[in-house]
Amino acid sequence: MTASTAKAQRFREFKMPDVGEGLTEAEILKWYVQPGDTVTDGQVVCEVETAKAAVELPIPYDGVVHELNFGEGVTVDVGTVIISVDTDPGAGPATAPAAAPAPQEAAKAEEEAEPQGRQAVLVGYGAAPSSTKRRARKPQAGVPAQPEPVSAALQAELNGRTAPAPVAPAAPVAPVVNGAGAGAAGRPLAKPPVRKLAKDLGIDLATIVPSGPDGIITREDVHAAATPAAAPAPAEAAPVAAPAAAAGTGVVDAAARERRVPVKGVRKATAQAMVTSAFTAPHVTEFITVDVTRTMKLVQELKQDPDMAGLRVNPLLLVAKAFLVALKRHPEVNAAWDEPRQEIVYKDYVNLGIAAATPRGLIVPNIKDAGAKTLPQLAEELGELISTAREGKTSPAAMSGGTVTITNVGVFGVDTGTPILNPGESAILAFGAVKLQPWVHKGKVKARQVTTLALSFDHRLIDGELGSKLLADIAAILERPKRLITWG
Repeated sequence: MTASTAKAQRFREFKMPDVGEGLTEAEILKWYVQPGDTVTDGQVVCEVETAKAAVELPIPYDGVVHELNFGEGVTVDVGTVIISVDTDPGAGPATAPAAAPAPQEAAKAEEEAEPQGRQAVLVGYGAAPSSTKRRARKPQAGVPAQPEPVSAALQAELNGRTAPAPVAPAAPVAPVVNGAGAGAAGRPLAKPPVRKLAKDLGIDLATIVPSGPDGIITREDVHAAATPAAAPAPAEAAPVAAPAAAAGTGVVDAAARERRVPVKGVRKATAQAMVTSAFTAPHVTEFITVDVTRTMKLVQELKQDPDMAGLRVNPLLLVAKAFLVALKRHPEVNAAWDEPRQEIVYKDYVNLGIAAATPRGLIVPNIKDAGAKTLPQLAEELGELISTAREGKTSPAAMSGGTVTITNVGVFGVDTGTPILNPGESAILAFGAVKLQPWVHKGKVKARQVTTLALSFDHRLIDGELGSKLLADIAAILERPKRLITWG
């Protein structure tokens, strides 16, 4: 066995896995280990956020963490090495194997080499024998760097290619502006992950004042530059804005009152899915207003039922049950459109999605085989689904394979809306707020509890007649919940 082979077996590299269905990237939210920590097979080493959910990743090796390739907050492509582990730390010091760069990538590798004590040099390239340039020493706090005695021309170059000004306080600032944190040809010094972060945030590294050792730009520097408060307005702008405000004209610099946040994670996935759905499936939305007084009374009765003890019982539970019973009466609704094959796929199961607002954005986990569950089973799974979503622990599998969805906009006091289909599903029901309203009941106007339902459906799959019948049946069940027995 060669030395390189032994090293390759000793240092195991763990790549970013596809933790969902066809996901291409994930953001590292938090590392639970650092270089030098001992890890065991199956131990969770980090938490990542995909386009669907936050997921904890276990390491499949025993050993000692050798290197973390990316910092927190970095978005990494699936298949990229994120951590390496020394599986035989007792063998003594060794360096992890590194693959030789391809010829076409050699220049890029040289540019992005980490700026440490010595710069990596490609074979066939090196410092010119007559070169006398040396890296500037790290300045002490408040004291300009003092280089070795050199010629006046070289001294001017080390000071940012400008001659020393008579004003002493300007001397420490000039190298920063003119590239104290820069490598060859004025290139700012920053590690590849930091460069990627700056690119994602739209920040020019040349405009950042480095705070790291030897003038290296850190992640914190990039985040500070991305914060509006960290980027003061030009000095000449102040005299112009101040008089306008004082005069009561209301003229304010808009940029100072705006925030820019990168679109990623759940928000990015939701945006892409909604655009795709809205402009792919022809939506039709129908509405119906219904007296749900009897349903609200049933909710209160079920809360006292011993069979429902400890379970979450609320109006949404009975709306879900009414939707499932109506689907049994109209099974053609539960279908999907297969565009590549030009086929309609009818499904003999119902995976009922529940749109949930979470700190990370809107997600739609679903209850598998919801149509086959009893009311207590449905209540139990609905409670677990909502709790898990609020904790941010919903798995990608729980959000895959949905067939129809309910969105409960009533919890926000909204009467109803025109919901957009979850991609790949045939229908989505919006449940509006339940309000006490005047209603004609048994020939008299009385105060009744009333809500409005809205059903959006894919018109390729569902004709207006079928969609109308489905919505009417849901309303009929909620108006007289005894139909859950006679129709179910």
